[in-house]
Amino acid sequence: QVQLVESGGGLVQAGGSLRLSCLASGRTFNYNAMGWFRQAPGKEREFVAAISWSGSSTRYADSVKGRFTISRDNAINTLYLQMNSLKPEDTAEYYCAAGPSVVTLATGYWYWGQGTQVTVSS
Repeated sequence: QVQLVESGGGLVQAGGSLRLSCLASGRTFNYNAMGWFRQAPGKEREFVAAISWSGSSTRYADSVKGRFTISRDNAINTLYLQMNSLKPEDTAEYYCAAGPSVVTLATGYWYWGQGTQVTVSS
């Protein structure tokens, strides 16, 4: 079993930045890829970014390319999402996920955190 705990969400003005963190614990060797998803009220959960164990492979949603950066520090079992140039449409609950491979489908991830809220004001 793997436990994932997100932190770093909050309220920020448009154009601002936030860094989300996700601390993993438990049987962390059971997964290779980690990713971020988000879900806005009334909308489906959508892929944001994902990264492989080594960090050599990353994928981003088109909507965040050039603004968000995913990274991980395996020494402390922590995943990050640096979010710059935030827009009101980035407002959502952000979830950390872990799974066997770097994919964009939520069904490809085995473990999920509880989420952290990001609100971007205009």
